[in-house]
Amino acid sequence: MIGATGTASLAVTYDKLALCVGSGDTEVLATPMLIALMEAAAVKAIEPFLETGQTTVGARIEMSHTAPTPEGMTVTATATVTAVEGRTVTLSITARDQTGSVGEATHRRVIVDRTRFQTKAKEKQWTEKGSR
Repeated sequence: MIGATGTASLAVTYDKLALCVGSGDTEVLATPMLIALMEAAAVKAIEPFLETGQTTVGARIEMSHTAPTPEGMTVTATATVTAVEGRTVTLSITARDQTGSVGEATHRRVIVDRTRFQTKAKEKQWTEKGSR
């Protein structure tokens, strides 16, 4: 899996701007949207290696949003698997728009059994409802 890559692109539309998602008051791509794009690229890098019933969940991301991208441009993120330790996969991610680099990240995802993970989340929901 080490060296595998995944790519995801995002058209910067009004609803993805910082002033719309609540992460600022500027008309540029919101940092949370850039993080989501980076995670999407990471998922694509790992997906071909998963067994039936497995998925990955984000565990940690350390990112830098280094340049603004205005509405109307497209940002593309490329994730590369750099390490695998047990169920934990580490990726290096870069993001670019038409003018150059806009961000980079180191991201960790954990391989989980999708059904067991979802069941655990739903049990949490029922526990919360039961305590009211």
